[in-house]
Amino acid sequence: MRRIPILVLALAAVAGPAAAETRYLAYDAADRITQALTRGVTLEADRGLFGAISVRRIISTSQRGSADIRRGGPDAVRRALPAGSTANAVYQIAPEGDGRGLSRALCPGSDEVWLAAGRVRLGRPLTLHAVGRWPDGAYRHCVALSYAWRGEWATPRAGGPDDRGAPVGR
Repeated sequence: MRRIPILVLALAAVAGPAAAETRYLAYDAADRITQALTRGVTLEADRGLFGAISVRRIISTSQRGSADIRRGGPDAVRRALPAGSTANAVYQIAPEGDGRGLSRALCPGSDEVWLAAGRVRLGRPLTLHAVGRWPDGAYRHCVALSYAWRGEWATPRAGGPDDRGAPVGR
């Protein structure tokens, strides 16, 4: 009798990553501060088997650029958030490529930057909190970015478009 629950849990653990799908969620800046810093963003996210959304990359909607973000960070990031914040998912902005510019824009003078978010839901507004670690080791809240839901980008089918009749450039 014990084998059935163990089997179900094992199948769910294996099926979770297999059933994950990549989604592109677009948001517009909802206030002047957010508009001055980012204007709008698109989140490249994975939606798991049970509907949980985990963000992989943040893409600028108005400029060319994207930054990889990695889930996880020190608990000091959550402690630096303003009182009453419901953000519990912490993502570190990768310091490579455009991540360096995003970090500098959000927390000028900090060594590392994290984004803290609440639960990401389709059709709902989103608030991201930027928290930086300064050379003295202190973690400080930099800015709260408020976004309004814009929509979800469609992804191309796995087979790609049918281009048999398309002209060939030479």
